[in-house]
Amino acid sequence: MLESLITSKTRIKLLLKFFLNINNQGYLRSLEAEFNESTNGIRQELNRFEQAGLLLAESDGNKKLYRANTLHPLFKDLNSIIRKFIGVEEVIEQVIDRLGNVQRVYLEGMIARGLDSDIIDLMIIGDNIDRNYLSNLVEKAEPLIGRKIRYLVFEEADAEVYVQKHNKEMVLIFDHLV
Repeated sequence: MLESLITSKTRIKLLLKFFLNINNQGYLRSLEAEFNESTNGIRQELNRFEQAGLLLAESDGNKKLYRANTLHPLFKDLNSIIRKFIGVEEVIEQVIDRLGNVQRVYLEGMIARGLDSDIIDLMIIGDNIDRNYLSNLVEKAEPLIGRKIRYLVFEEADAEVYVQKHNKEMVLIFDHLV
């Protein structure tokens, strides 16, 4: 769907990279290696995003480090569109809301790093989560979003060490307090 609205594959990759996980940053050369595309095409898109104020660039010697401008008025909208594109909203609706005592859910893996993937990796934190029911719900959600869902389940007391260790690679997508 997003491909029909935005025809540039490079632009879609940059949106995924920077607007899903606000911790993601990148240099032109690292993006070239990550996307396996020419620097010219990536540079053009980075310049467009920077001129529009969607990306911020900091000089680091002779390199520019890019990251999303979270204060841009369209940041939240772009973040929401990207979440819908990868299927996170549907996963939350189909799986998380029906599980019971879920405290938090994090997105991990390739998608959390801003790379498109056929797999959604989730970390679910809560008490007394029915794992059999969760497995059944995941089986129902996967065909709806066209992606495989992998998940880890932690009790609240056991989750903090894992979250602290992997925090930079995770995106909080559900918090029962919010």
